[in-house]
Amino acid sequence: MNAPINIASLLKKTKDVFRFHGGVHPPENKTQSTQLPIGRLPMPKQLVLPLRQHVGNIPKTKVAIGDKVLKGQLIAEAEGAVSAAIHAPTSGIVSAIGEAVIPHPSGLPDHCITITPDGEDSWIERHPQDWRTTDVDTLINSLHLSGIVGLGGATFPTQIKLRSGKTTIHTLVINAAECEPYITCDDMLMREYHEQIVNGIAVAKRLLGATNVVIGIEDNKTEAIKAMRAAIANTDIQLKIVPTIYPSGDARRLVYLLLGQEVPHNKRSTEVGIQVFNVATVLALYRYFEFGEPALSRVVSMTGNVEQPQNFEVLFGTPLLDLVKAAGGSKADTSHYIMGGPMMGFNLPSENVPITKAANCIIAASPTLFEPTPPAMPCIRCSRCADACPVNLQPQELYWFAKSDNFEKAHDYNLFDCIECGACSYVCPSNIPLVQYYRYAKSEIIALDKAKEAANIARERNEFRLARIEREKQERAGKHAARAQGAKAAETSHDAPTANDKQAAIAAAIARAKAQKNADNIQPQNTTNLSASTQAEIDEINARRVAAGLTKQSPIEVNADKQAKIAAAVARAKSQKAEVDTLRQNADNQTKQPVADIEKQAKINAAIERAKTLKAAAAKETVNDVNTQPVIDLDKQAKIDAAIARAKAQKAAALKAKENQPKE
Repeated sequence: MNAPINIASLLKKTKDVFRFHGGVHPPENKTQSTQLPIGRLPMPKQLVLPLRQHVGNIPKTKVAIGDKVLKGQLIAEAEGAVSAAIHAPTSGIVSAIGEAVIPHPSGLPDHCITITPDGEDSWIERHPQDWRTTDVDTLINSLHLSGIVGLGGATFPTQIKLRSGKTTIHTLVINAAECEPYITCDDMLMREYHEQIVNGIAVAKRLLGATNVVIGIEDNKTEAIKAMRAAIANTDIQLKIVPTIYPSGDARRLVYLLLGQEVPHNKRSTEVGIQVFNVATVLALYRYFEFGEPALSRVVSMTGNVEQPQNFEVLFGTPLLDLVKAAGGSKADTSHYIMGGPMMGFNLPSENVPITKAANCIIAASPTLFEPTPPAMPCIRCSRCADACPVNLQPQELYWFAKSDNFEKAHDYNLFDCIECGACSYVCPSNIPLVQYYRYAKSEIIALDKAKEAANIARERNEFRLARIEREKQERAGKHAARAQGAKAAETSHDAPTANDKQAAIAAAIARAKAQKNADNIQPQNTTNLSASTQAEIDEINARRVAAGLTKQSPIEVNADKQAKIAAAVARAKSQKAEVDTLRQNADNQTKQPVADIEKQAKINAAIERAKTLKAAAAKETVNDVNTQPVIDLDKQAKIDAAIARAKAQKAAALKAKENQPKE
């Protein structure tokens, strides 16, 4: 079981700081690597530069195999706002671009650019900037190509942290706590580069517009504290010594230690006007603006089970074994290597990995340094984990929720506020790997959220597809309706002229009929009011012309002739009727004389025969005239027929009267 921590005794050494809840104080193991100044490695035979060295998008490769590059040349450009560029650490030839093992807990290979140094270490032309007078936006925009990220281990692109947001930054906190055991790179930087660090703080202060700067250094770094005090002597920068309590180097814990201000769990420190930078990061800012040097290297603590622990200035991409060799080599019982501290670091998957921007410390591990973890025992609910938790969580409850896969409950207990510092596991008397349970629960919740998000996206896409189909359906229906309406309108417009045409044709026919009728009724004006002799002469001439076939008799003339003939026939009929009536009267008067009656009767019969003959001739003539004449005067014909009928009736009456006479 790990020993309890007496925090109160540690706080007695410091002043003007605020104690946060929890924390542990494991063996520091820092003195081993601070006995020598920062060393430098000989140029490696190869530099393997992973493109994934920071938080955010992978940069875009700008070189090809066989390209010759110079030191500081851009070989991978930042892709998007949250990304960082990669530069050639030295001059040489791009010998490979492809998959290689990288320092990542997954152990999976990733895309890397391999450079074979030429040994000349020739710089590209550098462009220093006057950071004291140049426009702030220009300076921040130029950082997009610097490749600088947070060197405290977070590796978040620095240019994002310097951009002004909705909240004004009033306080800049410089993180020099370096709370994890074994890690001493920041300590050595402050010892040897304190002047440049202070200049870097001035750069960050101007870019942020901060009015207050506070440096937090743990009380176990006496030489660094002395150097920094001297460096800030003529400035308004404050330096506060914080107790050596793990995890005082956490940004939120350090802010509380220095300022006494708690950052809400659902907000960033920038939302309350505070920004935090690591000392190595501000040093990189100064070098970039003052000397035009992009991020090419960093100081790495090579410690643990090696012959001579030391800090080294290491080019990015340097093979791990070159660093181990520079530290005198690993001891025989070295089992593996840890990147980062023993509390939050992870085991490297291979010795053949390069040094990246996140590698602040490499620890050669052995069973002597790190005893194998004993088997986990059941939780006894001692609550030591809760006492050690620096973010006021209930680790034992989170453990039960994670173990039973009750992720929703774990989320409700603010699982994601856990900074995975490992303090709970460190003090657990049952040796339960609590942090591993939390990481498992977080990964499952993240996976579920991603699945839910994917389902929501799929649902939205399906709803959009259905809406699109319905919209297209309505559009097609609208087009069909428009075409039908257009066709109907065209048909209507086509029918209207036809009706009008028909109506016009009818009207024209009527007009023509009327004109024809009027024309038929029009009599030549030069033949009106003629004298009888002149008319007779004209008729005679026309008759001769007709007889000669020179012209056809006009219908009017024909009708006149026929009318005349009919009138003549009627006159003859009337005359015959009168004659018959006279004869009949005479016969009636002579009935008293039988002999005379016989003679009269004979005459009457003869007269009747003649009348019939004349009538037949007149009827025949009339019929002939009617057959040859296209236009018949029906009224006149009716009159003729009526006259004939009357004649027949008179004849029949006469015969009947005769028969009724008394016989002698």
